[in-house]
Amino acid sequence: MRRVVFNQKGGVGKSTITCNLAAISAMNGLRTLVVDLDPQGNSTHYLLGDAADKADETLAGLFEQSLSFKFSPKKTAEFVRPTPFANLSILPSHPQLEELQSKLESRYKIFKLRDALDELAKDFDAVFIDTPPALNFYTRSALIATQLCLIPFDCDDFSRRALYSLLENVQEIRADHNRNLEVEGIVVNQFQPRASLPQKLVQELIDEGLPIFKTYLSSSIKIRESHEQAKPMIHLDPKHKLAQEFAALHAELRKA
Repeated sequence: MRRVVFNQKGGVGKSTITCNLAAISAMNGLRTLVVDLDPQGNSTHYLLGDAADKADETLAGLFEQSLSFKFSPKKTAEFVRPTPFANLSILPSHPQLEELQSKLESRYKIFKLRDALDELAKDFDAVFIDTPPALNFYTRSALIATQLCLIPFDCDDFSRRALYSLLENVQEIRADHNRNLEVEGIVVNQFQPRASLPQKLVQELIDEGLPIFKTYLSSSIKIRESHEQAKPMIHLDPKHKLAQEFAALHAELRKA
């Protein structure tokens, strides 16, 4: 089962949601892969810590080799790196992805990621893809390569206004390139139950019939510690409220 965590708005928690759901998936015994398509590499640093800067084989290398003919190209599996957590691996990001984007787009390599994940299909039970905060070559590649889309929503009025165009973009990819693509649900993130605006915004989405996950993720400073120590919440503090919320959210995900 492949999922992309997608929102064109930055700061909504894409990397945090990607890595924490993947960590729980792996802890549940599923061979799990994180694909970090964001040149900023937040998911890569979250799961690898300081070792992220020493990664030799990255997604940049995987994409770059598709731009020129090679007699013996490296297999996709050679770019996969294990994390310190059992059953959890990553296709790491690299800043070079930024400069490769225009070359890949001009050579129409939009299906390269889908082909790479097809190559790994027998090696992993679950794939979570982190994306840049933009509708660009990499996010389109991810939407083409996956079955399910998770949309983080950070209880902000700007996010509310942008949600409709975001859903339209997903539907356009579905119509033109990937009939199997579905919006699995909207993840309410950084929810503050005592504040009136978040409650109002979320209720409006529910009233409009949008697919909102029942589990809301709380706003917590503990997540900063999780990032700093490069440990997803389930490994840092499994009894913490936010760790339990991630576990409950993972339990809501559609099973293969």
